[in-house]
Amino acid sequence: MLSHRKLAVAMSLVTSLALGGAAHADMDAAKKWIDNEFQPSVLSKQEQMDEMAWFAKAAAPFKGMEINVLSETIPTHEYESKTLTKAFEEITGIKVNHQLLGEGEVVQAVQTQMQTKRNLYDAYINDSDLIGTHSRLQLAVNLSDWMAGEGKDVTNPRLDVDDFIGKSFTTGPDGKLYQLPDQQFANLYWFRKDWFDRPDLKKRFRDKYGYELGVPVNWSAYEDIAQFFSEDVKEIDGVRVYGHMDYGKRAPDLGWRMTDAWLSMAGAGSKGLPNGVPIDEWGIRMEEGSCNPAGASVTRGGGANGPAAVYAIRKWDEWLRKYAPPGAADYDFYQSLPALSQGNVAQQIFWYTAFTASMVKPKSDGNNTVDDAGNPQWRMAPSPHGPYWEKGQKLGYQDAGSWTLFKSTPVDRRKAAWLYAQFVTSKTLDTKKSHVGLTFIRDSTINHASFTERAPKLGGLVEFYRSPDRVLWSPTGINVPDYPKLAQLWWQNIGDVNSGAFTPQQAMDRLAGEMDQVMARMQRADERAEVYGGCGPRLNDERSVADWLGKGGAKAKLANEKPQGETVAYDELIKRWSN
Repeated sequence: MLSHRKLAVAMSLVTSLALGGAAHADMDAAKKWIDNEFQPSVLSKQEQMDEMAWFAKAAAPFKGMEINVLSETIPTHEYESKTLTKAFEEITGIKVNHQLLGEGEVVQAVQTQMQTKRNLYDAYINDSDLIGTHSRLQLAVNLSDWMAGEGKDVTNPRLDVDDFIGKSFTTGPDGKLYQLPDQQFANLYWFRKDWFDRPDLKKRFRDKYGYELGVPVNWSAYEDIAQFFSEDVKEIDGVRVYGHMDYGKRAPDLGWRMTDAWLSMAGAGSKGLPNGVPIDEWGIRMEEGSCNPAGASVTRGGGANGPAAVYAIRKWDEWLRKYAPPGAADYDFYQSLPALSQGNVAQQIFWYTAFTASMVKPKSDGNNTVDDAGNPQWRMAPSPHGPYWEKGQKLGYQDAGSWTLFKSTPVDRRKAAWLYAQFVTSKTLDTKKSHVGLTFIRDSTINHASFTERAPKLGGLVEFYRSPDRVLWSPTGINVPDYPKLAQLWWQNIGDVNSGAFTPQQAMDRLAGEMDQVMARMQRADERAEVYGGCGPRLNDERSVADWLGKGGAKAKLANEKPQGETVAYDELIKRWSN
């Protein structure tokens, strides 16, 4: 048996051989980063050194190159931009300008590069919501073929694609991988457990509504709880409190607020995972086994302006007006979610786990939702569902910001960017990155012992991601044929509801009609030149609403859209998730 000293020398030799000529200084840098930054890790330090040795060797032809990548602004990407670019440059010699912009600007840049075929950025962290776009237009690099062919020499043999929990979201209908997940977060239910546990409030709620104050299972209970805190409780510990938080600013964020599965949370779509078949969470119809969207309007077999969709928009508008803090209707995505740290809101039905990192900051940083010991006074739980929801449907949205390469990027720059994409998602550093941003992408990371230890401080996040229930939350799927073209229609139409210019029915009728118009133009282009590879829309002929409603199309209007409220104890949920 080798002594510890001889074993260390042997392993060092293995690393040196793996490096194959890369500068020793690169590995000195790797050791520094591994010792001082990339801990904890699912890999041993020697395994980390071996992986970094591969990066240093693979990057040698591109040393001195400067590349540009783009992502939206969330804590995970801030960490990549500020810290991991430095590590990557010191280890590989490739300088990365990792720019951060708002999501709308990222989508616009992606759309511009696709339309002009000019290389604006060498890689993007682009939501997997565009999987239907990328798989049809074939302007993005097919990563399955890239890794086996032209990009094989710069594909990490330790990448382990099967370890990525979101790979099904980034796989096209052809079974090929088009994007590599970089961060993932879900929209869940958020609530102040310390308030919900107060005996006096529990008694008042039970006396008024006839059931227990707890985690709402359905929208009826959510509405009751919102009303209770806003109109009955009103004040806790001298602070004016509210039963609901949301946002309504007329901006692109408002469109994502709705396309991020709000309609399917109400029950508007069809059964089926990861997205409804034949009607998805956008209300777009696509028959099983087909790659051709058939329409969004009820008259074409879709559900975007059906009773369940209209109900969803009406409740969003109503709750925002009645139960949210003053000014919330003018908030955007980036303003509404951190506002919870002020400590004056009891619950939020549509809360993204990407903001967990900011919600666990200490009280000294102005976070009024943790106690003096830093323990969260809030918890996250499954999203409640609306009255149209059926078992077998998705229950919410999961964002999967994913690395996307375009064919318009020169191959050498594409290869350098692919190295960076793999670096920031590698097993060497993913556990540490996940502790910073709390946006899990790897199964190995989720199950690492360090997260078992930290779980009590994260309000249910670890339990959720370890639970098999997580599959009920999924991104936009393949029914959406061109995300940038269709997404921009949503915020403009929904914004007219918030302003009072349109009723929910009028807005959704117009939205569904405009989506069909855009898809009709796409159909003509595809039939003429196969712009979408033969998988562009093929719209159904219009038929009467009566022919579709409740007969294989949109669900028929319910006689009672507010059934009895139902809640469940939080501890019961955690037991279910943990088992």
